[in-house]
Amino acid sequence: MPGRPGRRLLDLLAAAALTLTASFAACVDSTAAAAPGSPALTPPLGWNSWNSFGCGITEAQVRQAADAMVSSGMKDAGYQYVVVDDCWFDPQRDAAGNLRANSAKFPSGIKALGDYIHSKGLKFGIYQAPNEKTCAQGVGTYPGSTGSKGHETQDAATFASWGVDYLKYDWCSSSGTRDEQVARFTLMRDALRA
Repeated sequence: MPGRPGRRLLDLLAAAALTLTASFAACVDSTAAAAPGSPALTPPLGWNSWNSFGCGITEAQVRQAADAMVSSGMKDAGYQYVVVDDCWFDPQRDAAGNLRANSAKFPSGIKALGDYIHSKGLKFGIYQAPNEKTCAQGVGTYPGSTGSKGHETQDAATFASWGVDYLKYDWCSSSGTRDEQVARFTLMRDALRA
């Protein structure tokens, strides 16, 4: 009804909302740019095993999460990463110093898991730390000492051979200066780029 004040107010609010939305979209479209070397305009969206399972993560749970991301519509909404966090690995590196999956928790191996995630049209992420121990190892909730310190090039090559798309590289310690942290992250960045 054209003469009603309430209807007129709703029409004005709707017009203002459309104008504001259009202005915001134009502003974002004209100014959005990734920082040099950045992989994306938006943060990576996805699922991380730590939030639900901590060190209890298994291959079956990761596969179920990938399936759920697709069937729930999250993939279509832009969620694309399935990240396996701390405690996925055997507590000891092999004789050549290579990382390997905890065979009891990931019986098919990490490459097969990554291939499964990719078959769903998703990206595969994995966890590692730049110190001698991962976060869980550092606080004693997982055995071993399999952090990447001193193994950056080797670990980056392993991740590449497994088809890893995303590395969660977690300092998770109050030790070390800012310069030490930057230097360690730079080592892994360069190893991944190579």
